[in-house]
Amino acid sequence: MVGFAKMGWLSSVNNNKSSKIADDVNKMGILAFETAKIMSRLLCLYKSLSDSEISKLKKEMKSRGVAYLNSKDEGFLYSLACAERLEDLDKAAAAVARLGHKCSDFGLNRFDLVYTDLKLGIIDFGKLEYGSKEIEKRVDKMEKLINATSGLYSALENLTELEISDRKMKQWKERKASGQLQKVNLDMLNQKLEQQRKQVRQFREISLWNQTFDKSVGHMARIVCIIYARICLVFGPYIPVLPSLSLRNMRASQQKEIIKVQPENCLIEPIREQVISRSGPIPTTSKPTLVRFYSRKSIFFLCDDEGFGSEKLAKNNRVFHAAGPLTLGGSGLALRYANVISLVEKYSNPSETVDLNSRENLYQMLPGNLKKTVRSKLSKNLKCMDEDESLAEGWRDALKQIMEWLAPMAHNTINWQLERNLEKTKFDIKPSVLLLQTLHYSDKEKTEAAIADILVALSCIYKCENRQWSEP
Repeated sequence: MVGFAKMGWLSSVNNNKSSKIADDVNKMGILAFETAKIMSRLLCLYKSLSDSEISKLKKEMKSRGVAYLNSKDEGFLYSLACAERLEDLDKAAAAVARLGHKCSDFGLNRFDLVYTDLKLGIIDFGKLEYGSKEIEKRVDKMEKLINATSGLYSALENLTELEISDRKMKQWKERKASGQLQKVNLDMLNQKLEQQRKQVRQFREISLWNQTFDKSVGHMARIVCIIYARICLVFGPYIPVLPSLSLRNMRASQQKEIIKVQPENCLIEPIREQVISRSGPIPTTSKPTLVRFYSRKSIFFLCDDEGFGSEKLAKNNRVFHAAGPLTLGGSGLALRYANVISLVEKYSNPSETVDLNSRENLYQMLPGNLKKTVRSKLSKNLKCMDEDESLAEGWRDALKQIMEWLAPMAHNTINWQLERNLEKTKFDIKPSVLLLQTLHYSDKEKTEAAIADILVALSCIYKCENRQWSEP
């Protein structure tokens, strides 16, 4: 059995005297920025699994948009959420493992094997729990390191700009005769440069730049394990294939049976059962001895035909590509339709003016079949309608009712894309959007019908209010 709290690679303090000398050489330096992004991704995952966020997710699953367009099957929705969170964790853990190769600690150096053991369900977490005081203190420390590293990134950018200005100023001074005004400007620039360099030095001292690989990777490795345990706890009741295995309370014979099932994945020494005497002196040892082990095989990313042991984790391991051909994601239309819905929301504002070019651009965003549907519905509604502002209120109410559940999903779709596109440069730790909250898994036919309805409603509003909008 592996004791989580006892594992050397998770030690908070390294008492080895030689480590102090190695620490000076083993600083993160320029890799601090990459590490900060990985840390922010992990903290984003950590925060997304809080009780409040899980409650929000459950509520969102029952929202009209998700239930009508995506699915009413909670088991399916939970499997999507679980698979996406696990996929994100796998990617973050793989990045941690790559940084671990620069660590002196063996466990951190082969964190991919430790993570494999974790996914096999044979690591004991001891007293380390999600939301515990110890973990929250560690999370706060990581947040401070991320913020300081983000500050360093900005400070270095500003320093670069000032140095460019300084070089240009010196070149200009060489070509021109120097006067009192130019001397004052150059002195001010030099003063700003010195202040900026001082700020950079301060940020380097308190940021990940000055941290060792062992310490930084140790923080992240522990959080990876806590996140995985939390995922199993939250989604375990809905996803039975998630490992919930613990050998702490198992007899030696049961442990051997488990090892026999997956001999290629782990090497483990069973815990010897403690013999408690019915009579005589009380045993002095109350805790079983915890041993450390290492897996022989790394299973970071699973293909569609792979799984843990005899079970597949999920067919949606690559969640984005799991959307079927009858969904917007499978048809490649999710982001386009999200933009259409956002534009309709914008143009429905009474103060908004839409010119012919804007109207034409919106219309050209629609695929051929949807253009045909919209044209057919408009021809039936606009021909028998006069310019009457009282009718506009009815259409506006109809539009509002649809947009109440359709617009949030469009916003989530756009935000999901932005979060992934900005992932390489951001240090954001707020919980990210899940695909099940977007239009990615939405039924194509239902979504197109809703979009046709809001476009017709918008056209009728413009017609009734005598605003610049005409039949396509």
